[in-house]
Amino acid sequence: MIKHIPNALTLLNLLSGCIAVVLAVNNNFVAAALFVFVGIFFDFFDGFAARKLKVQSDLGLQLDSLADMVTSGVVPGIVMFKLLELTLETPMLVNSENDWGSSMDFKGSTYTYNILPLLGLAITLASAYRLAKFNIDEDQQTYFKGLPTPANTLLIISLPLILEFQNNDTMNSIILNKWFLILLTILSCYLLNSKIKLFALKFKDFSFKNNATRYIFVMLCLVLLIVLKFAAIPIIILVYISMSVFDNLTSNKTF
Repeated sequence: MIKHIPNALTLLNLLSGCIAVVLAVNNNFVAAALFVFVGIFFDFFDGFAARKLKVQSDLGLQLDSLADMVTSGVVPGIVMFKLLELTLETPMLVNSENDWGSSMDFKGSTYTYNILPLLGLAITLASAYRLAKFNIDEDQQTYFKGLPTPANTLLIISLPLILEFQNNDTMNSIILNKWFLILLTILSCYLLNSKIKLFALKFKDFSFKNNATRYIFVMLCLVLLIVLKFAAIPIIILVYISMSVFDNLTSNKTF
């Protein structure tokens, strides 16, 4: 019975991701973000439980990646799709000469589509590629190579939360700029599959000496979240990457 606990947590991650997909498709980004957070929580603790209970398995590894593919792969792709859709001057479902195709609904109405929002799904493809590489890479035990999919998902899901809760004209104009979203999509895909070594938040012990980078990062995260709220999340991702690069340059250790 004990050996099934980590897999049960992984399946709860998958369930949370499935619910988040449905909510994101229906433009309920706040609730979708909530279930993404819940899914990432289960994603963290399934591995923790497997290590503590000493029931790690190849099945658990594969199941974990499949769950992450939904929660941290499909969801951010859909959110970016929806954000790019918002930047269009014309609605998604209209008649237009610049459309790439059309389809029929059950009532017989004809809908036409703009191709730009589909670019957001590149994040889903890049996430799948990253997760597949992670599964066959035996080196990433104490560090990550490239931005982890949950971190990337938090970055993308923070954008509609900033729009919803902070309602700052400057931030809104940046987030709803299609060129910003296009560049962010490209950057996201690159970071997911880059060779940059990023430290993992895995504590072998709780001494400050052996975990200085992690403790400093956690404290910075708390301060930034208190001060900037959801707008802190993109900055936290930038800080995470910067601290990892700095640590790589100033030491010969692997995380």
